[in-house]
This record gives sequence, C-alpha cells and structure tokens, in this order.
Amino acid sequence: MNKNDEVEYCNLELRFDRQHIQDLIKDLIQEGYSLYWSENESIFVISVRTGRKLVKLRFQRIKDGYKLVGDYMIRDARLSEWMEKLIGDMRGHAIVKRFRDRQIIIENILFGEVIRLVEISGYQQRVLYQKGPLLSDLELTKLYYSVEGEERILQCRVDVDEQLDRLNEALKVKDQVLVDECTRKLTFLTKELGMLEW
Repeated sequence: MNKNDEVEYCNLELRFDRQHIQDLIKDLIQEGYSLYWSENESIFVISVRTGRKLVKLRFQRIKDGYKLVGDYMIRDARLSEWMEKLIGDMRGHAIVKRFRDRQIIIENILFGEVIRLVEISGYQQRVLYQKGPLLSDLELTKLYYSVEGEERILQCRVDVDEQLDRLNEALKVKDQVLVDECTRKLTFLTKELGMLEW
C-alpha cells in the first residue's frame, strides 16, 4: 500500500471478548503506537495516535462481549495493514474504500473474505471481482431508487444478528446440526447484504 493512500473502513462487524481487546492494546503498543483507552458501561474506546491524527476505535458492549462499530478513515499504512489483518483473523465483515489519486477501489468483505471488488475512476465503474451471482444494472438501479432496498438491508441486518445469536448458542451447547444450519443461513444472508449495501 502506498503511504499516501487513504483507506476508509465502513460497516465494520467484528466481535471481541475483553481478553482480545487487551491483546489488541498490547499489539498496538508493540507496533510502536502511542495510545490510551477509556470505557463506560456501554462503550470501550482505544485512541491511537498516528502522527498528528488520532484514530478512536469504538467497541460497543453487547450481550456476550464487544463489537467494533463506526467508520474509520486511516492514513497510516501500518495501521491499515493491522486493521485488514484484524478483519481477516476475526472473519469479520467490512466495506473497505481505498482512495488513490483519481481512483477508488472498494472491497466488500464477508467473513474475512473479499466477495466483491470494484474500481471507480471518474464516472466509470468496473467490477474487478464478484463472488456469486451478479445483480443486473437495471436491478441495482431500481433497488437504489426504491425504499424497498433500505427495508431489505435493515431486515437482512436483523436476520444476520439473530442468526449470529443462534450460532453462538449452538456453539455453546455443541449442537453441530444447528451450527451448520446457522452457518448456511448466515452465508446466504451476508452475501445478500453485501450486494444490497454496495
């Protein structure tokens, strides 16, 4: 990655437990970053200094741990590499936008894997990679201008959260049949969500 690149991380979905957050703090300190952290009953914040900029990573408290929330613009190449490794290791979801000169590269990441890669140069847009079926331009345009698209996105997010909760419970009681069923449904829902959000 070029040092002048800006990378924006949107719609992050990464889940952590407290020990993992403590490990992240140790990793960042070992990488040479100056940082501090604070918390209250609903959120844990790690503030990382990159040159003259401060990046505040916000972890929202959820039922069984923490979830990294928010959108982040990062101009530090090492911190961007760290964030991408984190998304891959945690098998997380994100939309990553790389800004270079007059070009934007957008990656849709699901379960730590790139499912769609798009290049935007000026007014031109090119799909460089797409995993799974493509929606036609007409379908995408129709969906973009309708309220139905927003409603489908909201419903998909609710369904994904429900399936993640079911999967968590299934893993706790070691119910492999339910784990497989939840994984199948999550794979389908996250693909649909990825296409809708792009």
